[in-house]
Amino acid sequence: MRSFLYKLFVGKVSIDYKPKYDPIQKRILNIKSIWNNDHQDDNGIEKIVRLLLSISQLLFPGVYIKYIACKIGHEFQDLAMDVYILLKVAFPILILINGWQSNLFLIYLMIYVLAETLLYIPTLIFASDLFTRPRSYKRSMLLLFFNYIEIVVAFGVLYTLGENMNKPFSHWFDSIYFSLVSSNSIGFGDYYPITTYGKVLVSMQAIFFLSFVILFLNFFSTKVKGKGYFDNDEIA
Repeated sequence: MRSFLYKLFVGKVSIDYKPKYDPIQKRILNIKSIWNNDHQDDNGIEKIVRLLLSISQLLFPGVYIKYIACKIGHEFQDLAMDVYILLKVAFPILILINGWQSNLFLIYLMIYVLAETLLYIPTLIFASDLFTRPRSYKRSMLLLFFNYIEIVVAFGVLYTLGENMNKPFSHWFDSIYFSLVSSNSIGFGDYYPITTYGKVLVSMQAIFFLSFVILFLNFFSTKVKGKGYFDNDEIA
């Protein structure tokens, strides 16, 4: 049973392979690489944005979860991140189902991990000079889909904070439904924001849809066919 579960969740990896740097060291080296213009002759606002994106990942749990998994065994890094991303999707759903919107600690925690998701993909694309390509681009696409679901559900929670809509949500899934149709700029008209807070949320979500889903999904889908979105041939 143990070998079956290992084969199912971990897959075929070389346990003899030892990465030269752990995830935190890679992040720090990547920041230094951007600062020193080792791989790209950028400056001004481009360099500032790339530095901020790369540094931002040290402020969130993801890189430290990968670090702990790497200490157990580098082959468990992908599995640890899979579990973490699924938990990030489930967290706002649990808030809605159980009506925990009044718990400010849970709301702030949800916003915190949501910020990690919103910053991770642009960091991966624009500020990953030293990072090796993943084992599977299709896995990256799948995780991107779960990231999008997390954003939809988390915004669904944010829409329920106060009386921001033309009418109250009658079921916990109604806010997710509104978030989904808003992110796709459909707008059936059964729900619509009436407060500035609600209108700002809808506007932000529309921007995230255009940038996160269209631009980044297109980026990943084109790289699936080619060598990859990183130049390094080493497989993480």
